[in-house]
Amino acid sequence: MENIDVNNPSAEFLATIDIHTLLPQQPPFVMVDRLTHYDDHSVATEADIADDNIFVDNGVFSTTGMIENIAQTCAARIGYVNKYILKKGVQIGVIGAVRKLKVMGHPHAGDTIVTTVDIIEELLGMTLAMATITRNGEALVKTQIKLAVK
Repeated sequence: MENIDVNNPSAEFLATIDIHTLLPQQPPFVMVDRLTHYDDHSVATEADIADDNIFVDNGVFSTTGMIENIAQTCAARIGYVNKYILKKGVQIGVIGAVRKLKVMGHPHAGDTIVTTVDIIEELLGMTLAMATITRNGEALVKTQIKLAVK
């Protein structure tokens, strides 16, 4: 893995990363499977919704699960920065607020969702971001999320 630009990583490099090394959460509470994009202003993950996921009920992934997926996408971003850029350990974060939540649909077991988080502002350990979850290009959730890193 020579000549990797960790500030602008390739999809091939991101595909080699074990998502568990970036997150404080561990199974069965991991709601993201792959980090697919990282840059200074945005991050994206994919998640395969399993029928035994703790947030799946009657084959439907809940709104609570989607919010946790968004929070873990943010955690994957922080984990990536800490591990590959700052060379330090995983930090624990907490959801400070979820605002302007718009749910247009829910994924089902067997679906793969893509979660994109665009950073609006970062200040003193707080991050404000806009998040979108899609399935096959169809928007399922849009929201604003505020997170704090301990």
